[in-house]
Amino acid sequence: MNAVTVTAVDPRRDLDVFLDVPNQLYRSLPHWVQPLWMERRGALAPGTTPYLRRARMQWWIATEAGRVVGRISAHVDPVALARDPGIGHLGLLVATDRQGVVPALTAAAEEWLRGQGMTQVRGPLDLSLNQESGLLVDGFDTPPMLMMPHNPPTLGPALEQAGYEKVMDLLAYRADPRRPIPEAVRRLMERPQPPGLKVRPARLGGAYDSEVRLMVDIFNDAWSANWGFIPFDAEEVALLGRELRPLIEKRLVWFAEADGDAVAFLVCLPNLNEAIADLGGRLWPFGWAKLLWRLKGRGLRTARVPLMGVRKAMSTTLAGSLLPFHLIAALWPELMARKVEEVELSWVLETNKPMRTLAEMLCGPPCKTYRLYEKALA
Repeated sequence: MNAVTVTAVDPRRDLDVFLDVPNQLYRSLPHWVQPLWMERRGALAPGTTPYLRRARMQWWIATEAGRVVGRISAHVDPVALARDPGIGHLGLLVATDRQGVVPALTAAAEEWLRGQGMTQVRGPLDLSLNQESGLLVDGFDTPPMLMMPHNPPTLGPALEQAGYEKVMDLLAYRADPRRPIPEAVRRLMERPQPPGLKVRPARLGGAYDSEVRLMVDIFNDAWSANWGFIPFDAEEVALLGRELRPLIEKRLVWFAEADGDAVAFLVCLPNLNEAIADLGGRLWPFGWAKLLWRLKGRGLRTARVPLMGVRKAMSTTLAGSLLPFHLIAALWPELMARKVEEVELSWVLETNKPMRTLAEMLCGPPCKTYRLYEKALA
């Protein structure tokens, strides 16, 4: 067996080489969807996002006998350190099942993180918990939804053999909106809303930016006590608004108001992965036309709910506990009108019992499990 060589790369010079590694290694993987080159460049080119401007990072590519066999990144985020001192992250992990590849990649990341003063490593995170998170460990038989990872089944065991242990699972649930809603859920959806409480669709057009800020404000409050939480700052809110704008549809985003103040929200997005699955990551020369027709003309048959939240002050009340059911009740007819056949609620922390209860009442058991790992840096 040839030795695995791990080489640090400069993203300013070698970005395209680094981005092409998944295409080289995973293109024959069942259900893998190649990301759009344009989106990946925008997400990872140095200095293009608030995260990339604030975090310290290093990237590596692994080769064996001159052939690329993997890649990895290591990063230290000062915002995350304020919450979890001493914990650095690894991510952007792609690797073949060749023996020795994952240990060589993680060893390089670990050495760099030690040099940054870290005592633990957590991941994979691409690049933070607010982006693609975890490693797929269960549910390999269906394609991933928008902004959800996909990898071969060998990658999790390889990380464990390199000394990594599970720290948290992220769960995904899928439902068919065309099927009858379970009776227990339907009763909760149909419970009368208390006086002063109403559910409304998002106001787009000129109000779009303020609606995005409102959504993120609720999210930052609702999730502030959750494991691994990283708040969105003002710059990230603006970026999120620009990224979501092509996908946001008025009646797929809903707010709940109590006496005129927004206290909960839900965002459902068309599953972009369905639209780009056969484009090979490129929109030229005809990919733009195909993408626009699939999004706006034919319509997509799959969707994902990536964001939902209830303000903490409301979540402990009976009315607040019912808000997610009222939001789902508003969303479901819209999905049926669009002939959506499958909607995914993802992801849900395995420790988030209220959301797991709602998801399992509506969808049944999880369809996919994504795992985050940790390792002490001795």
